[in-house]
Amino acid sequence: MKSQEIRDQFLSFFKSKNHSIVASAPMVIKNDPTLMFTNAGMNQFKEFFLGNGTPKDTRVTDTQKCLRVSGKHNDLEEVGKDTYHHTMFEMLGNWSFGDYFKQDAIDWAWELLTEVYKIDKSKLYVTIFEGDDAEGLERDAEAYDMWKKHVAEDRILNGNKKDNFWEMGDQGPCGPCSEIHVDLRSEEEKAKIPGAELVNADHPQVVEIWNLVFIQFNRKADGSLENLPARHIDTGMGFERLCMVLQDKTSNYDTDVFTPLIREIETITHSKYGQSEETDIAIRVIADHVRAVAFSIADGQLPSNTGAGYVIRRILRRAVRYGFTFLNTKEPFIYKLVNVLVDEMGKAFPELKKQQNLIFNVIKEEEQSFLRTLDQGLVLLDSIIAETKGKEVSGAKAFELYDTYGFPIDLTALILSEKGYTLDEKAFQTELQKQKDRSRAAGKIEAGDWTVVEEDSEEEFVGYDTLQTPVRITRYRKINTKKEGDQYQLVFNLTPFYAEGGGQVGDKGYLEAANGDVIYITDTKKENNLIIHLSKNLPKNLNETFTAVVDAKQRYRTQANHSATHLLHQALRAVLGTHVEQKGSMVHSGYLRFDFSHFSKVTAEELKDIEQFVNARIQEQLPLEEQRAIPYDQAIAEGAIALFGEKYGDAVRTIRFGKSMELCGGTHAENTADIWCFKIKSESAVASGIRRIEAITGDAVMQYFEEQDEQLEAVRSLLNNTKEPAKSIESLQSENNELKKQLEVLLAEKAKNVKGELKNEIEEVNGIQFLAKEVDLDANGIKDLAFQLGGEVENLFLLLASRQGGKALLSCYIDKELAKAKDLNAGTIVRELGKFIQGGGGGQPFFATAGGKNPDGIAQALNEVKTYLG
Repeated sequence: MKSQEIRDQFLSFFKSKNHSIVASAPMVIKNDPTLMFTNAGMNQFKEFFLGNGTPKDTRVTDTQKCLRVSGKHNDLEEVGKDTYHHTMFEMLGNWSFGDYFKQDAIDWAWELLTEVYKIDKSKLYVTIFEGDDAEGLERDAEAYDMWKKHVAEDRILNGNKKDNFWEMGDQGPCGPCSEIHVDLRSEEEKAKIPGAELVNADHPQVVEIWNLVFIQFNRKADGSLENLPARHIDTGMGFERLCMVLQDKTSNYDTDVFTPLIREIETITHSKYGQSEETDIAIRVIADHVRAVAFSIADGQLPSNTGAGYVIRRILRRAVRYGFTFLNTKEPFIYKLVNVLVDEMGKAFPELKKQQNLIFNVIKEEEQSFLRTLDQGLVLLDSIIAETKGKEVSGAKAFELYDTYGFPIDLTALILSEKGYTLDEKAFQTELQKQKDRSRAAGKIEAGDWTVVEEDSEEEFVGYDTLQTPVRITRYRKINTKKEGDQYQLVFNLTPFYAEGGGQVGDKGYLEAANGDVIYITDTKKENNLIIHLSKNLPKNLNETFTAVVDAKQRYRTQANHSATHLLHQALRAVLGTHVEQKGSMVHSGYLRFDFSHFSKVTAEELKDIEQFVNARIQEQLPLEEQRAIPYDQAIAEGAIALFGEKYGDAVRTIRFGKSMELCGGTHAENTADIWCFKIKSESAVASGIRRIEAITGDAVMQYFEEQDEQLEAVRSLLNNTKEPAKSIESLQSENNELKKQLEVLLAEKAKNVKGELKNEIEEVNGIQFLAKEVDLDANGIKDLAFQLGGEVENLFLLLASRQGGKALLSCYIDKELAKAKDLNAGTIVRELGKFIQGGGGGQPFFATAGGKNPDGIAQALNEVKTYLG
């Protein structure tokens, strides 16, 4: 059975059980501060489990793209080493929100596996929660009795809290679960060891394929449990593992989910899967990681140096590293797998097909960049080795290479081993743990339980229409972060405060009590469908009615910038072409940032046209046309643009200014005239095929022009208040060029005189014409001098040094024939001598340079170089 058919049968089965089929949420999570990536199928339904939202359907089913590479669920280091762990994987699931519970979940799971997929019942084991005395939780006898209808009692196994009690996190919904495991071993192996002994023992052929979670408790901040008002079902079945079972394989990588990718990797890298463990691990890593990276890019997350983008970059670099080291592939090649991936999975996940060119180009550029990093790292590692006394390399130095330059630690260890060195791994791990602790401490949020002040079924946002309204506090909790210290999160019955989302920052403002006391709101965010207002203090009387007031000045600036991004998007498509798509944005009160797809740098003329286009729409005074709740399909049919990486519901909000129409939940200017003026400040590259424009509007533009005017006046003052500063500057540039030419002539004459003096100082040492000397020349002058002397003196070994601007420079020239005959390398020599001037460098075997910050070390370097003459 093909993987596509397996996926379709799962969804069809639960559709027949009155479940609605819903689309996978994006794998990259944008508006949940607790998660970077979707790591389980339940993530998109958290608000329903928490009681913060009402589902449209109480029974749903889906296949969800998941990524497990950080935090509690981190499978990254296992990927490739075994045959069943993945970074990106599909989770097939069925869900009940207060509808059916254990009986139906168990019965349907067994029916699907044994009657539809026809898995041999003798291969299956199930587990139930054995209870936990410390928690006061009893054994799940209810699930045990339900399973007895389907499974022999010796195949119903007790599972501990770790394996059979599922929790969303340190706090929140949780409950016992039942896992279904499959034993894929041969009959001979089964006769030796019963499968029951290998369940949850990390055996590659005795694996869990489905977990049925019975959500019935809420975990409070103090660790205690309370019953939820409604009970839910949350199941997750690993699609790749299911394919392994149904296709009669013993490895996920032998299924048709991965074999097309593996065949392509074999072809590109001239390797063969199945012939050596080293090669097999590398191929599995690459096949897995290209999926994770491609889906992340398709969902809107580009590789970068921070946050989720850094995780994606790390995954891709791990794949490159395995190809570099174990498949001997030194050129970019992973991007070539994108077409195969799209062919195999583009039907089920059309976002792959839509973003195919972007994925292709981004991966290619990232590969090229990292391969350059590897080259630089190899040079730096040589320097570390040269400075090492003894045969053990410092773990702290290796960590610096890993942390600052992105050089993989396992590659460092491998190279050191090949050169006869060892790595102080304990010291490296100590430095790594310090970094993790710092990062964890910086990002850790300690949250108390919610205190309910008054019951409220739904929090309403009224901020599109008003910036001030009476509100009541419905719940609050205390939180603590290293950066901000103690804070409070407040939830109101309704709010005018816009919560951060869609690229727009959250509102600030204040709460005013009847007696005039004020509590400042420092930020507004959204979490699990709750609008959360952050404050340093709590009101004295939580039960009264307050006046909530948004900072109007900041809101107006922010919404003007947000509306400007819509006009900018329209301008880019008009000037550059309709291939332009928004790839991200950030809207603050002071500026806006807009990322978009485009194949080349935007020219100065094009930027001028884009700026003029936006300002023309501002001058037209276009009114805001807003539709708050229209069907998604209708909005798209009317021409609204849906944005990259966003997940939309059935009903959407549209924003129109003239011919610009987009789906958007943000706040906007009432009229384009409110933007006042639009000014582009910069245009740059973010990644291959992705450009970024930063711009300003309104009073920020006025301030910008004032600053430009001040700078112009300062320039004119320096030019004796000339009326034509541009012409005066041109005249100065011309004069400066003439002076440079004259200086070059003088320096050439000086070098000629120096050459004569140096030639007389060359001495013969062991048959080598040798000179080590400090001279008063710059880098170019030294290079010219060295090659001139080399052309006139055979068998020359020359080290010249100079001091320029408080820094030291070493240049080494070795006759090419001499370098070959004596096995000398100028690059190695200057790197090793560089330690005397507190610097480093490199170059070719016959000519290399090093720079450093300690000119006082020049004499020692000049003296030490003689040791290379033998």
